[in-house]
Amino acid sequence: MLPRWHWKAATFSALIRCSLFFAVNATSGWEAASGAALAEFAYRFAASGYYSAITQRLSRLEPAWKANLLAILALPLLQHAIEYAMHWARSTPRLNASIAVSYGFTILSTLFNLYSMRRGSLIVGEHGRPVMQDILAFPQLLAGFLLYGPQQIVRACSR
Repeated sequence: MLPRWHWKAATFSALIRCSLFFAVNATSGWEAASGAALAEFAYRFAASGYYSAITQRLSRLEPAWKANLLAILALPLLQHAIEYAMHWARSTPRLNASIAVSYGFTILSTLFNLYSMRRGSLIVGEHGRPVMQDILAFPQLLAGFLLYGPQQIVRACSR
């Protein structure tokens, strides 16, 4: 059974990633940067909804570190291979830099999404909440996400 398409992630990811592709390719001219951005928006709007649906399912797996590892290793390989092929076919000028930025964003955004989903945000479907509540929760989620690693180190050292 295919997971539910994740419209929240598809929208946010497509908007952010098209901006990244535009910025990376801006030195190649307006037309090249716009073309790369539009291609990325179209791909990510379709693909990120699917990949984030899988991420939402992974957010329920325990232990969390295994789900995180699976999400940042397995999912990005497929999606960035497709992304690379699409941009190579359309001759995106700064392809390697674009994919490197996109890959880095994928790692961070996937980990952030997993963190948020485990706390009830950015969920679609039966247990989801209105997108405005997710947006309003973003500053607190981001702070918690950024502090999570250091908190785990302090806990480990205090044992």
